[in-house]
Amino acid sequence: MQEYKNRQVIVRFNPYACSHAGECVRGLPQVFDPSKEPWIDVDAATPEAIAEVVECCPSGALSYEYIVAAE
Repeated sequence: MQEYKNRQVIVRFNPYACSHAGECVRGLPQVFDPSKEPWIDVDAATPEAIAEVVECCPSGALSYEYIVAAE
């Protein structure tokens, strides 16, 4: 499992579950770019936009979690 995070969101990617449908790349190419390293840039869009695209992943290879700041 690979993790990509910032102060607001964590995106997890399971490469073994990925079916390469490309929903993530088509949905937010500025975040999900397989030609870059790392290929997921969680700073390139809002956490809400990222969550919306991750929820479209047909294989379940992508998941997300919002980070709640401690008070």
